[in-house]
Amino acid sequence: MACRDRYSLPLSTQSEAAAERYQEGLDLLLSLWPSAAEVLEEAIVLDSAFALAHAARARLHAVKAEAAAAKAKIALASDLVQRNGTERERSHVNVLFLAIHGQSARALTAALEHIDRWPLDILILGLPLGAFGLLAFSGRPDHDQARVDLCERQSARFPQDDWWFLNYRGWAHGENGNLALGRALTQRSLELRRHNVNAVHAVAHVLYEAGASDEAEKTIANWLPEYDRSGVLHGHIAWHGALIALERGDIEVALNVYSEQVAPSASLGVPINVVSDTTSFLWRMHLYGHEVPSALWADAARYASGYFQQPGFPFADFHMAIVDAASGNQQALERRAEGLSTLVLNGALQAGEVVPVLCHAVQAFANGEYARCTRILEPLAHEVVRIGGSGAQREIAQDMLLVAMMRSGEVDKARRILDERLHRRPSPRDSRWLTELAAV
Repeated sequence: MACRDRYSLPLSTQSEAAAERYQEGLDLLLSLWPSAAEVLEEAIVLDSAFALAHAARARLHAVKAEAAAAKAKIALASDLVQRNGTERERSHVNVLFLAIHGQSARALTAALEHIDRWPLDILILGLPLGAFGLLAFSGRPDHDQARVDLCERQSARFPQDDWWFLNYRGWAHGENGNLALGRALTQRSLELRRHNVNAVHAVAHVLYEAGASDEAEKTIANWLPEYDRSGVLHGHIAWHGALIALERGDIEVALNVYSEQVAPSASLGVPINVVSDTTSFLWRMHLYGHEVPSALWADAARYASGYFQQPGFPFADFHMAIVDAASGNQQALERRAEGLSTLVLNGALQAGEVVPVLCHAVQAFANGEYARCTRILEPLAHEVVRIGGSGAQREIAQDMLLVAMMRSGEVDKARRILDERLHRRPSPRDSRWLTELAAV
């Protein structure tokens, strides 16, 4: 009898033990939980010709930004699956091959075609989903809705209490504005599998968006000690806690969390998380009127200098522009903006002109040219969604626009934005800003 995964999809291995280790390793991978690598390696030892085990190992290498190892593993999986694999498995490996080799547009197309035929192949279904998924980084302005649509097309196929699908469906709805459904689904997912980093991450986001910051902080504080500091998202989950403290004005707590768990010297996360978390936290401190110790910017800039030097990754470009502006590296910021403008002119940047616009806006803000920052950013502020990431991560661009408006005297515009934000999500920081504007 052929081995199958827990969704009854056939697996090309004759070893039931290898199939069992593969399924457990896949669940750990999809939970971003430590020991996934060891369990997948056990599956490979039990059946060295098991292509999907090698492919899952390649995906884990990619998640950890181990590019060379990911490419080597997916090359081996590609060879094995051609000799001993089903049509579904060959398609599965091909999608991962495209994603690992940076061919994101082709990978997205191939993933969606694959999902249409094999909707329960969750490693592939997961690729377009999430804050850093293929849809989020596609440059599409409607990627939040696209994730909802994708999940809803598949929802009837999954068991009611499938911990993996509940989480991604909940994430999609929460990011798209349906906070009640997003909260219910993600919290249920976390109840079903507590050791699932993606679930606690999604819960933290949906609580933040709902204005339930106290509850989010408590959830993080109760859960994070169970997650080893070597975990990919340990620093990022802590970043959420630091932001909550910063929002309510508790700068001492915020800085302690940052220094102990988020800063480059403390975090073992992958570069995209470390760069974006450190940069956005320190920039928020600056926007909220707190003095940022120069040593913190120097540390963030030193770490960032080793990554993302070539323009063309919009989410990283935005954060690299911030760290360059804040650390006084004006030439690097100008080169990035020029490079991005060239990519836009050549039609090679899917996210479009909002990316170089963000760089120019950051530069103007750092120079104290607040009216210019507003003029640059306001017309394309609605396009910031195209850089990807989560709503909470992108909110920093709107915060910058708000502060620029307030400092340049455009009080009525700032007040309208704050009124809308407070209606959507109660925030102690926005309330303080609105009080300040009322006194003007």
